[in-house]
Amino acid sequence: MEWVRDDGYWVTDDQRHLDLDRVHRWLSEESYWAAGRSMEAVARSLDASVTFGCFAADGTQAGVCRWVTDGVSFAWLCDVFVDVDRRGQGLGQFLVQSAMTHPSVSGLGLLLLATRDAHHLYSRFGFAEVAPGRFMELRR
Repeated sequence: MEWVRDDGYWVTDDQRHLDLDRVHRWLSEESYWAAGRSMEAVARSLDASVTFGCFAADGTQAGVCRWVTDGVSFAWLCDVFVDVDRRGQGLGQFLVQSAMTHPSVSGLGLLLLATRDAHHLYSRFGFAEVAPGRFMELRR
């Protein structure tokens, strides 16, 4: 699928367009949640997910995000990243909006994500903070 803005930016779920080196650099060097993630791990995670790339009109990749989902009951939105030089143009919102309308999450009962600093972005799409006591985790 593909979504296009009037200014030429576009989002696609076609992973053939992804710049793996760029995505790896963003996640492993510029994000707080995936610091140090190996190229192999990034590649495997993208392949195992419904992954979206955001691109400028000239084809330069400007952002990425992905859904981890069982396709039946839940999906986890993660690795949402917009290149630092392209922030402030609404690309994060465009990327998330595109991901939210993808058929892979249509009708799913539970959509999750985790963020330290972008609550304002995700609340626009109906996400709310989870009450303490319901979710548990095991970090390894």
